[in-house]
Amino acid sequence: MSDLANTTQTIVADYDLPEPPHQVWRALTEPDLLAAWLGPNDIRPEVGHRFQVETAEPGLGGAIQCEILEVDPKRSITYSWREERDDGPALDSQVTWTLTPTFVGGTRLRLVHDGFALTGGRTLALAGAGHAISGVLARRIVGVLAEAFRLAA
Repeated sequence: MSDLANTTQTIVADYDLPEPPHQVWRALTEPDLLAAWLGPNDIRPEVGHRFQVETAEPGLGGAIQCEILEVDPKRSITYSWREERDDGPALDSQVTWTLTPTFVGGTRLRLVHDGFALTGGRTLALAGAGHAISGVLARRIVGVLAEAFRLAA
């Protein structure tokens, strides 16, 4: 058996946002704001809370089952991410968002999506697609923040 069978891929992406961490936190943890960039959901930032995200995003399939694993309010949130697939095994991974204040009053937002098992070309392709999807989602977060906070000011 090769070492590849026990290897995982991690997606790491950093985004500099002009909004302060408390506003970015809302976009990650309030159902209506999260729905605007990811999909309908029933998130609550409480350890142990199980929630579901409905998404029609290409590369993401239908309902994603999640459970909050760690919460440090306005600083970080980690949850499991289980995506059932019609054309292969479920994708079990973990998502961590970390918010760091910047010296200009904005937020450095880090996404770490970990646990893409490298069991074949298909999973490698999923991990590659994940990099592209994370960029799309980041642009959507920026749009949601602009709509919800800048225009409301």
